[in-house]
Amino acid sequence: MYCRNCGNPVDDNATVCPRCGCAKGTGLSYCPRCGQPTALNASVCDHCGTDLRSGGSRWAAGSSAASPDPQANIPAQYSRKNKVIAGLLAIFLGYFGIHNFYLGYTGKAIAQLLLTILSCGTLCIVSEIWAFVEAILIFAGKIATDANGVPLQD
Repeated sequence: MYCRNCGNPVDDNATVCPRCGCAKGTGLSYCPRCGQPTALNASVCDHCGTDLRSGGSRWAAGSSAASPDPQANIPAQYSRKNKVIAGLLAIFLGYFGIHNFYLGYTGKAIAQLLLTILSCGTLCIVSEIWAFVEAILIFAGKIATDANGVPLQD
């Protein structure tokens, strides 16, 4: 979860942001799900589709929900990607950037693909090391969302 006032990552059980001291659910500048900047008084996050209205939102101040449902507010057009599939794609086909295509990070995926193809495979090891590091980050939970900000499924 992210602070709606400053965008700082905040523990789900916290009642205030440790950086700015803002109460949970207050503020208008950042999305509480993906942490991306939002338009002032926006009702929906342009990045991930989360409902930002305080009335009826699970993120409202004084909300009785102990921790938000990880599938709540995920727009219907986005499907959750699987963490294990993404990690295995990174290990076995990472030098082609397949895992990044799967997660929606097309810029990184094209860079890995071009690095492998344009070098006729001579720089394949560089791309594979890059992919192996990303596989470790995926399995460790450091890469926890896809390109749309939707959390990866365990």
